[in-house]
Amino acid sequence: MIDGVGIDVVDIERFKTSLDRTPGLVEKLFTAHERTKPLQSLAARFAAKEALAKALSANNGLAWHDAEVINLENGKPAFLFRGEIAELVDGADVHLSLSHDAGIASAIVIVERR
Repeated sequence: MIDGVGIDVVDIERFKTSLDRTPGLVEKLFTAHERTKPLQSLAARFAAKEALAKALSANNGLAWHDAEVINLENGKPAFLFRGEIAELVDGADVHLSLSHDAGIASAIVIVERR
């Protein structure tokens, strides 16, 4: 049964402007491993975290580092959960799709309870 769906879209240039304008924002939003990715991938990962918050109906937000976006061996994106978010999604399948093209990054998250 689908428990939640979230989607988010990020203008990559606007995202870059925010990162340039705010020292420490990259460290606040992304884990050390995520920070090794290029800008368009960071924008997609930010969209993923926002989409996850929407899918979980997290009104007070979520700890950014508790939902790390990783790539599986086959290249498919997935979340690595820690802390409070790991407890929220315990027993659920969380599906993630990312895209970036033409200056836009996007993510869709589906939370499915077994």
